[in-house]
Amino acid sequence: MKKVGFFRSIQLKFIIIYILLLLVAMQVIGSYFAREIERELLENFYSSIDDRVDLLNYNLEQAFSRERNLDDGDISLEQEVQGIVSEIDTVTISSLQVVNSQSRVIGTNDYFNRQVIGKRTTIDIIQDALRHDASNSHISVDQQSEERLYVKAEPIYNTEGEVVGAIYVETSLEGVYGQLQNINRIFLRGSILAITISAVLGIFVARAITRPIIEMRHQAQTMARGDFSKKVNVYGTDEISHLAEAFNDLNVRLKHSIASTEEERQKLQSVLANMSEGVIATEKDGKITVINGAAELLLGRSSTKLKDQFLLEFLHVEDKISNITELQESGSMIIDVSDGKEEALVKATFSTILNEDNEISGFIAVLTDVTEQERIEQERREFVSNVSHELRTPLTTMRSYLEALADGAWEDEQLAPKFLNVTQNETERMIRLVNDLLQLSRMDQREYTLQRERTEFTSYFNEVIDRFEMNVREDIQFERISPKRKFYVWLDKDKMTQVLDNIISNAIKYSPEGGKITFSLQQKNRQLLVSIKDEGIGIPAEMRDKIFERFYRADKARTRQLGGSGLGLAISKEIVDAHYGEIWVEKTLEDEGTTISFTLPLMSQTRRLRS
Repeated sequence: MKKVGFFRSIQLKFIIIYILLLLVAMQVIGSYFAREIERELLENFYSSIDDRVDLLNYNLEQAFSRERNLDDGDISLEQEVQGIVSEIDTVTISSLQVVNSQSRVIGTNDYFNRQVIGKRTTIDIIQDALRHDASNSHISVDQQSEERLYVKAEPIYNTEGEVVGAIYVETSLEGVYGQLQNINRIFLRGSILAITISAVLGIFVARAITRPIIEMRHQAQTMARGDFSKKVNVYGTDEISHLAEAFNDLNVRLKHSIASTEEERQKLQSVLANMSEGVIATEKDGKITVINGAAELLLGRSSTKLKDQFLLEFLHVEDKISNITELQESGSMIIDVSDGKEEALVKATFSTILNEDNEISGFIAVLTDVTEQERIEQERREFVSNVSHELRTPLTTMRSYLEALADGAWEDEQLAPKFLNVTQNETERMIRLVNDLLQLSRMDQREYTLQRERTEFTSYFNEVIDRFEMNVREDIQFERISPKRKFYVWLDKDKMTQVLDNIISNAIKYSPEGGKITFSLQQKNRQLLVSIKDEGIGIPAEMRDKIFERFYRADKARTRQLGGSGLGLAISKEIVDAHYGEIWVEKTLEDEGTTISFTLPLMSQTRRLRS
């Protein structure tokens, strides 16, 4: 066998490859190290600045929220803000300005730039903080000194949550980047030393390799770990070279085979991950092997706890199915996965996985959230039942009286008018019920439009109360509580009158003899709060969230006696919601009566003036 020279030997090639790989590794490590160090330094820097700004923001919020009386010797807001800002270290924060809601600078830590105090600022980031109620920050470069700066604007709130000003901060980043350059220089010197030592060691290691077959052994070990990116070097046409060529061909074939398998696995994993339905795959004995994120979300359990867990145990259906093989016969089932706070139902559909011998090798469970479907179906059944019940009572009454009239009661001059009057009342009751149902249907389908107009609510509210007060029983008192001012709202008078009629009528119905109904108006933030309180039997706490549901009655026997259909408050809620308001029952004791309140958005001062 011809002896291979040193310059063509595997030893030299191994040394060269070794050094090149080390260089690449050092470059990759250096790049990653520098990037991570830069990120860490910048994050620490930003965190320290943000902490200082948060502390400053807290002090300024106290200053803006504090009431002042200059006649009593209190300092002004500008003086207090300047005193707070002057304590800021200019080494850490090079430039700091405090701006009020009118964009005027009222404080700065720059001793040589005090002339900006009292002037309006037009810096975009400050305007964004004032207008959009959001904190903003970015990195900019000073055009004169070419110094990199970290710029931040933070809104200042008062105790009522309103934006009353902003903090503008500029601080230099050159110190951070200076530290990064020093670290890079140290790393470069260390890398050169490490490469030098490694190269010397590589020469000694390469000389110990006497046969090319060792390289193939290493390559085989690399392939066993799943890395097929490299090939065995072919040095000539001898037997070892032929073995190397066969080895490389095997490498290529394995790489393509595993790549195809991995591609199919990735496709399947992508499909499972993006499915809205949950999927669980098991082995023949029911042991879980695959579960996607949708299944975890539907069942409220984590896949990290699936080790040695079985499907029936995981779905909590052991009481329904005792053997995993019964899944083939069950087909599907509804599983209750409610957590106690809200109802959750999941439909599980089961199928089998067959092997080449047509034998069961596993099971697939597909999970679908049917909570909303079941809720809608239950509401539909309850709605049909309620409508049927409401219509059956008057129809039964009418049928009884009509049969009596047909049997000869029409000839009785005393009974016939009474029977006809009852029949007419029941007919009108059914008409009111159908009209309410039609109105709710139009609201659900958004087939109605509100005819809104600018309305002074105080006088309008009093007109509605006056109408009821003229016809109310003498033993019921009306009390009105409202400030002596005008409230302007944008509403549909006809629809809002229907809301007030429903609430006031209920208050009158349930008021005892000598009872009092209280009407109150007050402004709450930017909304008008309307409250109507009676001294009736009240509503139990567990029923307060349900009285706005359709056909729901807190006192079914008495409500039916008084002629209610259970739709009035449901219609009122729809109308208030359409006016961008909110309606609710106040929390009171059962013997303290009932207070129903709702809110309406007030028109702004600017909008009222334009109107």
